[in-house]
Amino acid sequence: MCVSKPPQTIYKSLAVIEKRLNTKNIMNKLETLAFTLKQFADLTADDFNMSTSFWHTKKYKKGDFFNQHKNICKYLGFINIGAFRSYVIDNKTAEEKNVFLYSKNQFVVPFKSFINQTPCDYHTQAMTDASILYININDLMTLYEQSHKWERFGRLMAQMAFNVTIERMESFIFKTPEERYLDLIKNQPEIFNNIPLYHISSYLGIQGPSLSRIRKRISGK
Repeated sequence: MCVSKPPQTIYKSLAVIEKRLNTKNIMNKLETLAFTLKQFADLTADDFNMSTSFWHTKKYKKGDFFNQHKNICKYLGFINIGAFRSYVIDNKTAEEKNVFLYSKNQFVVPFKSFINQTPCDYHTQAMTDASILYININDLMTLYEQSHKWERFGRLMAQMAFNVTIERMESFIFKTPEERYLDLIKNQPEIFNNIPLYHISSYLGIQGPSLSRIRKRISGK
């Protein structure tokens, strides 16, 4: 005779399965992060294992903020799913202007605010539903104190922040909109599948019709 299990037993079994799946999912995300950190800062498995208890997962709905204007950013994020932007609001026109774009398997962080622990000059927001791993600045500082490899990671992050900012500024001086568009395709190809083109136009500093002409010209080559 088949004896059915009581509901509470079924719910308990489902909860155990869900916990195992969530744990497996987190481990997969950590493996991707570990690989990225190996490539970026030559952190070994032992180096990375020092940090595993400090990383946490967080999900965002489209439009949720990672950090807001004038807030001090306390977290470094690593994107597993989705895309984010940092933007400023023009005081005269109220127009939102995209400053930085962040996509899958990239760090999301307002660099200057995070590194200097000062109020942020812009908003950082999810452009899609998204999921990240994140670490608190205090935990990162603990790693810097415990490990020369992690301290090196911090220096490389500061260097990357400087380079990204300078390259972004110089792209508007030395490059055409089409060259900036091609750079974005090269560096963040996946982002084109996730966000509306008006966000791309804003990031490139051009109007929508200009972007359409660029895309048409490139597709015709």
